[in-house]
Amino acid sequence: MARVKGGTVTRRRHKKILKLAKGYFGSKSKLFRPANEQVLKSVAYAYAHRKKRKGDFRKLWIARINAAARMNGMSYSRLISGMRQSGIEINRKMLADLAVKDQAAFTKLVDTVKSAQNR
Repeated sequence: MARVKGGTVTRRRHKKILKLAKGYFGSKSKLFRPANEQVLKSVAYAYAHRKKRKGDFRKLWIARINAAARMNGMSYSRLISGMRQSGIEINRKMLADLAVKDQAAFTKLVDTVKSAQNR
C-alpha cells in the first residue's frame, strides 16, 4: 500500500486557524495549538453573544422607555399595560426610538394611554 502524506492538508488547516487568530496576544496568534484553542473559544463566545445581544438591546429599549414615561408621569409597566388595553401595538424598539428622537409624539402617546385608562 502506498504511503499517505498529509502535510499539505495539515498546513492548509493550520494556516486557516492562524489567519483567524490574527491580532490575538502572544503565542495565541503565532503557534497553532494555543491559536486553535483560542479560536474555538472565540467562535463559541461569538455565537453565544449574538444571542445575548438581542436581550441587551431589549434592556436598553426598556430603560429608555421607562425614563421617558416617568418624565410624563407614568411608569413603564403602566404604560405597556395601558397600551395593551387601548389596542396600541408598537414594539419596544420603535417606542424607544420615539422616546429619544420625537418626545412630542411620545408625550401624545402617553396622553392617549392615560385617557384610555381613565375611561
